[in-house]
Amino acid sequence: MESESPAKAILSKEQLAAFQQSETHRSLVAYIETLNDAVVGVKLTDPCAESPAVLAVLDVLDRVEQLAKDTPAVDNKASRFGNPAFRTFHDKVDEAAPSLNQSLPGLPADAVPEVSAYLAQSWGNKERIDYGSGMELNFLCWIICLERLGVLGPTDHTALVVRVFWRYIQVMRTLQSTYWLEPAGSHGVWGLDDYHFLPFLFGSAQLKGHKYLRPKSIHDSEVVEEFAKDYMYFACIRFINSVKTASLRWHSPMLDDISAVKTWDKVNQGMIKMYLAEVLGKLPVMQHFLFGSLLTYDGPAAPPADAVYAEAHAGHAHAHGEDSGWADGCGIPVPSAFGAAAEEKRKATGLRLAGAGIRPVPFD
Repeated sequence: MESESPAKAILSKEQLAAFQQSETHRSLVAYIETLNDAVVGVKLTDPCAESPAVLAVLDVLDRVEQLAKDTPAVDNKASRFGNPAFRTFHDKVDEAAPSLNQSLPGLPADAVPEVSAYLAQSWGNKERIDYGSGMELNFLCWIICLERLGVLGPTDHTALVVRVFWRYIQVMRTLQSTYWLEPAGSHGVWGLDDYHFLPFLFGSAQLKGHKYLRPKSIHDSEVVEEFAKDYMYFACIRFINSVKTASLRWHSPMLDDISAVKTWDKVNQGMIKMYLAEVLGKLPVMQHFLFGSLLTYDGPAAPPADAVYAEAHAGHAHAHGEDSGWADGCGIPVPSAFGAAAEEKRKATGLRLAGAGIRPVPFD
């Protein structure tokens, strides 16, 4: 099948329902479960096989991060919202995406345009200067496409999580802190993290069957600090604690609730179900999903444009309700935690927080 430029296809609840019964949906879920199983009991610091393809993918991520370092934030008149320099960075990634993909061993030349679209859309929304679970999903789709094209293989699965995916999260933290990316929508990922979902899913898999650590251990700051280097879940908790100083129960109520679960096995099972419902099952997220020749759409045609507009904007004239999720595309600006931290620093000292530093911010 010839490669094609991926495009959006889900515009209505009917189309979303069809997607949820599709082969593409099944393959996405199966791939997530495969990666999940590949890292059970595996630490971030454990040695693992890193194929030439994995090393090449890691090099792509290094080069994307270098583009960010070469594109510093601009003076944004003390705004707590996203920094416009992100748009310049995004343009650079768009331009570089084809050559970045061409550097991967074994990637067919005619597939470059298709896979480049997923890579380019993995870093946030250029216009809104925000980031959410839909962009994280684009990165996962990029990896899936590379495996379907034979660049990556089953023996890479462990490294794809503990090396590649974790490196992607680190690059995203650089972007979030440099450009003060706004969370897409007002609830982040249901209180898990303003930006990410998958590191909690894969992170809970890493901890399945652990002899000593329990879900409630996230409330022990010394435990979090000690094990953040080994486990994504604790690393994400440390990150949250570094930008928000109040109790998790206030700014991350879902994580607080999850900490009462007895075992990591149940946490992991719940994370997978939650991802299906709150990411792959939400129209405000999936309306941005890209379909092409590798991840195909075979559902019903789009409804009339006026019906699409009415459905897409239903309930968006107010704070997000239960059904609207963390809507990528809602249009309601939400200050970055980094921007809020800078504001608190200015109030306290009269100084402007510069650079990509992460500072605590009282929850308000």
